[in-house]
Amino acid sequence: MTEIRFQLDPNLRKKIKNKKQIAIIPIGSIEQHGPHLPISTDSDIVTEIAKQLAIKKNFLLLPTLTYGVSFEHTPFFNLSLKESTLRNVIIELCMSLLTNNIKTVFIINGHYGNLKSLKNIDKKLQKLSKNKLKVFPLSYWHFMERDFDHAGFVETSLMLLISKNIKMTLAKKGLVTDGMKQHEIKNLGLLAAKSFPKVTKNGIWGDPRNATKNEGRVILDEIMKKIEKKCQTCLTEHSSNLHQ
Repeated sequence: MTEIRFQLDPNLRKKIKNKKQIAIIPIGSIEQHGPHLPISTDSDIVTEIAKQLAIKKNFLLLPTLTYGVSFEHTPFFNLSLKESTLRNVIIELCMSLLTNNIKTVFIINGHYGNLKSLKNIDKKLQKLSKNKLKVFPLSYWHFMERDFDHAGFVETSLMLLISKNIKMTLAKKGLVTDGMKQHEIKNLGLLAAKSFPKVTKNGIWGDPRNATKNEGRVILDEIMKKIEKKCQTCLTEHSSNLHQ
């Protein structure tokens, strides 16, 4: 694993020249995560996942884009970019990587609100690069057998594993969807995408009170196993297509 921000220019250029490199761009957010988790939670979690993935697969790790699209958390604290702004930043970063002869990029997303910015970005970049650039956007929560939450059991358990900035004495139960029908949960999700506080009241989707570091380790291990397999599948299929 090569963490780009710590590299010296001559060494990095030599590494890129001598071997085809694959880069990872982690994307998070700065937004409220209830009274017990830091506003950097999404960025912290995705940074850890991207780092472990880079180590396992020997990828180049770029610094995390810590700002995302989080307007839905207003009036709770958030520092947000427009969807188009985030999309353009990612596109320009990927095209800049291409000028440095890095032609394969995994975007690891850690925040639900960033999904619209990432929609079809792989096809957009393929067109802009004239098929020279391959980009694979992946959202980490798609690689675990857990229900969505925000500052709930899953995110809190992960943060207990990777961070010391948690105040469990302040953890409170939020919106819990147990017993609800799928269409009811879907409708709540659509409303939350517009106003998260209106749906959850306290900014928490789920119940973090029983979260543990050990559970965080189980969840992270599951994510890493599945996301590593997905990355390998992406690379293998891409390689096969080149030889068809």
